[in-house]
Amino acid sequence: MEPNADSQLLDAALPLDARGVARGIMRLFARNDIWCLPEMPLRGGRRADLMGIDAKGKVIIVEIKVQRGDMLGDGKWPDYLEHCDRFYWGVPPDLDRSPLEGPDYQPDCCGVVVADSYDAEILRPAPLQPLNAARRKAEIERLSRAAMRRMTVALDPDCAPWGGGE
Repeated sequence: MEPNADSQLLDAALPLDARGVARGIMRLFARNDIWCLPEMPLRGGRRADLMGIDAKGKVIIVEIKVQRGDMLGDGKWPDYLEHCDRFYWGVPPDLDRSPLEGPDYQPDCCGVVVADSYDAEILRPAPLQPLNAARRKAEIERLSRAAMRRMTVALDPDCAPWGGGE
């Protein structure tokens, strides 16, 4: 069997330091029965760094920032809120997190996870901002289909051209 498809996707899509943050967060989430896909396309042309589902069927998105300038210049992140029940910022331990406390980053509705390549810790839990049932169902179906497609392509790379995109 080929190496893990999500591992390959992380390697191809994210810079080295962001890959480490994603890996640490995915390990923390897995221990807490939250399963994620990296680089998940969203409607509207956005792409979530990590998107997953917890044991209660809630949709979680993590936006990873490893540089202060990237964090300060990101004006698209509020678009992610309409696709999830919980939103987290994922950052490395040495990044200045003070901007995430300001009103532009809506700390009342966004959690913060600090991670390195080996593990992560939730510094501020993400409050539940429930999606309506129809939106949650649509997001879970899209996430499920993407996961199944990635697994199928990992097992049989020749079938990739047969299916549509994510």
